[in-house]
Amino acid sequence: MFSYRTALFLVAGLALSACTDPDRFGENGAGGDPNGGFGEGVPLGGPGGANDPTSPAFFNQTVGDRVLFAVDQSTLTPAAQQTLNGQAQWLLQNSDYLAVIEGHADEQGTREYNLALGARRANAVREYLVSQGVPGSRLQTVSYGKERPIEICSTEECYRQNRRAVTVISITATS
Repeated sequence: MFSYRTALFLVAGLALSACTDPDRFGENGAGGDPNGGFGEGVPLGGPGGANDPTSPAFFNQTVGDRVLFAVDQSTLTPAAQQTLNGQAQWLLQNSDYLAVIEGHADEQGTREYNLALGARRANAVREYLVSQGVPGSRLQTVSYGKERPIEICSTEECYRQNRRAVTVISITATS
């Protein structure tokens, strides 16, 4: 019993001593990340930041990474086509990136129906991007149906935000 208690106190002492340096992960406790470990930690104007026209952050914030759809529709609106024109242009200028197009639906309807609707929405975006010259080999689609809402409530405003396709950018693997 004595050795068990000694070992317990020794482990507790080591654990507590590890917590004595509040800046052990760098400035702000997040390895120097001024965002506290949330987000990229890349300055807005620096390489990879939102002001760098070759960065995914620029794509998301300036070009726009999502388009919205009407109820039970996978037809692209003129506003969606305008956003997709910008996405196509960005993808053509930044050939090191791939894109996964996520199709989403609101919570109305069955899981199966919404998975199929999300797939139609993702495919509509993919087909439009391909029609604008983006190689189909750089585009993948996935449907999440109603499984990944960005708004959770039962109002038309929430439903409107959840009826979407999102283009997610990723860097290509280099061999």
